[in-house]
Amino acid sequence: MDQLKPNLVNSSPLSPIHFLERAATVYGDCPSVVYNTTTYTWSQTYRRCIQLASSLSSLGIKRGYMVSVVAPNIPAMYELHFAVPMSGAILNTINTRLDSRTISLILQHSESKLLFVDYLLSSLILEAISLFPPNTKTPRLVLIREDDNANTPSTAIGFIDTYENMVEKGDPNFKWVRPTSEWDPMVLNYTSGTTSSPKGVVQCHRALFIASVSSLVDWSVPNQPVYLWTLPMFHVNGWSFPWGMAAVGGTNICLRKVEVSIIYALIKQHKVTHMCGAPVVLNMLSNYVKAEPLDHPVHVLTAGSPPPAPVLLRAESKGFVVSHGYGLTETSGVVVSCAWKPQWNELPSNERSRLKARQGVGTIGLTEMDVVDPKTGQSVKRDGVTRGEIVLRGGTVMLGYLKDPENSSKCIKNDGWFYTGDVGVMHPDGYIEIKDRSKDVIISGGENISSAEVESILYSHPMINEAAVVAQPDPFWQETPCAFVCLKSDLSRTPTEKEIIEFCRARLPHYMVPKTVIFKDELPKTSTGKIQKFVLREIAKSMLLSRL
Repeated sequence: MDQLKPNLVNSSPLSPIHFLERAATVYGDCPSVVYNTTTYTWSQTYRRCIQLASSLSSLGIKRGYMVSVVAPNIPAMYELHFAVPMSGAILNTINTRLDSRTISLILQHSESKLLFVDYLLSSLILEAISLFPPNTKTPRLVLIREDDNANTPSTAIGFIDTYENMVEKGDPNFKWVRPTSEWDPMVLNYTSGTTSSPKGVVQCHRALFIASVSSLVDWSVPNQPVYLWTLPMFHVNGWSFPWGMAAVGGTNICLRKVEVSIIYALIKQHKVTHMCGAPVVLNMLSNYVKAEPLDHPVHVLTAGSPPPAPVLLRAESKGFVVSHGYGLTETSGVVVSCAWKPQWNELPSNERSRLKARQGVGTIGLTEMDVVDPKTGQSVKRDGVTRGEIVLRGGTVMLGYLKDPENSSKCIKNDGWFYTGDVGVMHPDGYIEIKDRSKDVIISGGENISSAEVESILYSHPMINEAAVVAQPDPFWQETPCAFVCLKSDLSRTPTEKEIIEFCRARLPHYMVPKTVIFKDELPKTSTGKIQKFVLREIAKSMLLSRL
């Protein structure tokens, strides 16, 4: 047996780019991408990506160079997930809602050589480029036009070419650049900004291959699903589903902007079977009063912050089949999911929703997970009560943070675990449940308060549409819960702060009840729907200081 070792035949580098090559053969005449009046087949998508990779190579883009893109969920964004790695370069997708200063810093930090820009974001990017220090090399710009829009400029000052020109000029016989090692970097993603200091996460071909396959298996995605892109592809590469949809020959329904009425219309028009989204998208779908009952099941995978049980219950009552997962930018997307057990279907609806709100167990791409005492590294009791930090290990965990060994070593530790910074419990059945981000735990009079638990109660209030709870400094208690709420739009009257507090007091221990309730028209969010609690904490702090 000692003579049987890896060789050139059995150790080809794993890469999700191969999925596209296979899709062109197996599903060549089937629809791959649908956007407004445009439809491509898988053979066309493969050819377009090959030609674009060829043009990138002609521009001098080489193995290991960084190529960035700022665009919504349009066909070009989907194709770039294949074309950029096919040129040997590293793909960097940038959040479209960032300000020019942050985008400029990302482009400088990543040393991006080329930047694809959606036409509606061109002025933002030109401003970002203008913020580069003097005598600093800037990335060359390529404009992504909206071809069916007569008002779209064909060229723009500062841009070297258009996206479609680059596709058309490329060589369809170009031999795409395969990774020399499956550990070669393939994408760079910056953390989404729920904290004030995003970091550059580097992922390799191997991690994205494993993430794509394990997500398909865990979600039981069949061949040729119809997938609606409500989740931004720039967010953790759409949880690796751009590559996953190629693996199963799915139809990608592209969506420039997330609007609930359009989502329902596209579901009906294209018979959508699958979609992903943060809990805020789930909340939008469940609260849309004009929605007709779905005439076919639509599977929704939600992740991000723990979805409140009331939101899960309302969504499923409309016909959505909700699956719940957990992951981070640092893990290439969802790596823990609430794997459903058939016997749970016999439980009352509120109990089913409570179970489904748990994060669950590791997917097949995750080697191991645990909840540990962050001081000792020892596993906490499996009692569903004792809290600790969620730790993970497996093939989808990042290589590290770009140019940031200090922060890399803080979360990838010598004990062999990736420390997530999330506070959770381990239930007796082996399922984990997040109780909070470590920075979101509220410490009041020595008691730890889970903001997620308080938020779940607020979401059950019939007049509340969205809620977030943060710590407000208190001279006596150290911290107290401060609730920010958005009310539903169709109310005949507005509840008072006292009514909201009394509602919580009837359902929570008194030390967990918000001491302050602030009504807002809208909560500050990242582009993926995560509420930016660091912004709310500053508001709560400033309100206290103004009263002193």
